[in-house]
Amino acid sequence: MIEITLKDGSTKKYKKGISAYSIAKDISESLARNVLSANFNGTKIELSTEILKSGELNFYTWNDDEGKLAFWHSSAHILAQTVLSLYPKVKLTIGPSIENGFYYDFDLGDQTISENDFPLIEKKFMFFASQKSEFRMKLLSKLDAQAFYKKEKNPYKLELIENLNDGEITFCDHSDFSDLCKGGHIPHTGLVKAIKLTNIAGAYWKGDENNKQLTRIYGISFPKQKFLKEYLTLLEEANKRDHRKIGKELNLFTFSNKVGLGLPLWLPKGTDLKNRLQSFLKKAQDKAGYKMVETPHIGKKELYETSGHFEKYGMDSFQPIETPRKKETFLLKPMNCPHHCEIYNSQNWSYKDLPVRYAEFGTVYRYEQSGELHGLTRVRGFTQDDAHIFCTPDQLEREFIKVIDLVTYVFKAVSFDVFTVQVSLRDPNNPEKYIGSERNWNLSEKAILMAADSKKLDYNIKYGEAAFYGPKLDFMVKDALGRKWQLGTIQVDYNLPVRFDLKYKTKNNEYMRPVMIHRAPFGSLERFVAILLEHSGGNLPLWLVPDHLIILTLSEKYEKYAQKVLNKLKINEIRALIDNRSETVGKKIREAQLKKYPYMLVVGEREMKDNVVSVRHRIDGDLGTLTIETFVKILSTEIKKSNLIQV
Repeated sequence: MIEITLKDGSTKKYKKGISAYSIAKDISESLARNVLSANFNGTKIELSTEILKSGELNFYTWNDDEGKLAFWHSSAHILAQTVLSLYPKVKLTIGPSIENGFYYDFDLGDQTISENDFPLIEKKFMFFASQKSEFRMKLLSKLDAQAFYKKEKNPYKLELIENLNDGEITFCDHSDFSDLCKGGHIPHTGLVKAIKLTNIAGAYWKGDENNKQLTRIYGISFPKQKFLKEYLTLLEEANKRDHRKIGKELNLFTFSNKVGLGLPLWLPKGTDLKNRLQSFLKKAQDKAGYKMVETPHIGKKELYETSGHFEKYGMDSFQPIETPRKKETFLLKPMNCPHHCEIYNSQNWSYKDLPVRYAEFGTVYRYEQSGELHGLTRVRGFTQDDAHIFCTPDQLEREFIKVIDLVTYVFKAVSFDVFTVQVSLRDPNNPEKYIGSERNWNLSEKAILMAADSKKLDYNIKYGEAAFYGPKLDFMVKDALGRKWQLGTIQVDYNLPVRFDLKYKTKNNEYMRPVMIHRAPFGSLERFVAILLEHSGGNLPLWLVPDHLIILTLSEKYEKYAQKVLNKLKINEIRALIDNRSETVGKKIREAQLKKYPYMLVVGEREMKDNVVSVRHRIDGDLGTLTIETFVKILSTEIKKSNLIQV
């Protein structure tokens, strides 16, 4: 008999060799009907997998991220089968699940596919899905796997197999279709009840622009037709809230091909917004004992070799910068932490001086592939609200808790009220992915879990999602459309202090390594602004909006009075501007509402004569006439209320 530990901590005994699905059925018929995938001792398995030893078994349904990923990964197999049946000359490459759906990359040869072909592909896809074909894994020798794809004349799969070891090469079969695959599928194709192909784009093989460009087809699938309808409704609303659209309407940022793809240009209003966010966080950091620092945009290659970032990000970095001096190479900064380590190393420290907290709004650079760039959410140059804390082991948990408080404080200020927490730990099956000793990893993982427990956070653990230098805690924010975004990261790091030989003197006059905490509540300002715009639909919190209101003149005769009103507003730190164009007031109001101004003040003959303003609220409409002093008092109070969260 073997003993199986379930997610709730309970245990059950079963005969050796029982399948994961049979265990689900034994637990309940409901679970058996809804289960999509399973995990045994931290490793994805098929539901048909026979369990041969005692261990921990987790089941996942559509309500779990893991269940969705298995569902979409399986759907990618059906898409590959479908496209191959319609376009027999196609060469298959890879097809993973992604955050919302899946994609598959195809080499179409001299064939073409466009969005006009989507209805045909979707119809054929659903035909294959309705066959209820079981997904079955099989182990092949390297020679047999190579022979299969040599017959198919598929160089892409052969290249993948070349890097695999004999004895670990598996294929997944369903119906008459077979594909190289590591596993992680739903029981059968019949569980897929709806499909929507969402996009088609070019993608280079292995993300290398020197390789051939393939055709990438994106899709999303569901276990119920009604889920697809709900998704399409959500997609329509998401398009209305697209931060690129809102950013253009509000004149916040732009891009220029001459400047370069993925390099945003912040316009005056966007710069005001960005600066206001920085000022907000800087006040909170000052109160929490952080010291601001500044570091250059470049650094010597040796710096990033010491930190390990060159090994990690070298392929995703811009080309090295060579100087006239021989063997002197610089890189655009991929991270701020190596620079902060050198600042720490610029002086001697005692245990009495710790913790030391450095903060910087530092711009870093990554060479993202052009096909992966997306507005402000995926760029090549971005500003991180980066800070690094150097503390003693005894201070670690307390400092980590303070950072958790800071992140939740930021979320509250911008109405990110719903979030979950993910603790990202090592992948126990791939230790080669990480730098640092086993002892240090154990210490840091224990510290991050103790801090999360201390704050009574409702967290889940994800194995294999840790940074290469340490475990981390990620905040997953749910926006107004129910979408999850990773925002706010806190990381424990025992490794960089070793790499940079960081030290402090203890009370016993011995030298010890400080513990390092990386944290970024915003993540990057670019991505944070994008998510905030989509969450709010452009209706930003009153303390954060570029302009609180716009003054609309009925004609040029009232420009002087409008200027008088503006001056009084500015004295009271109310941000405003004047629209004195020769347009009808109705048109001005409509345009002001589209530009998301919270308030509009209309001024004409009557307003000038009575020294008042006619007030309109963007949502509530006409609020009547008020004296300037009364309006200033009302708006100032409202701004302060929205500002109460601030320091």
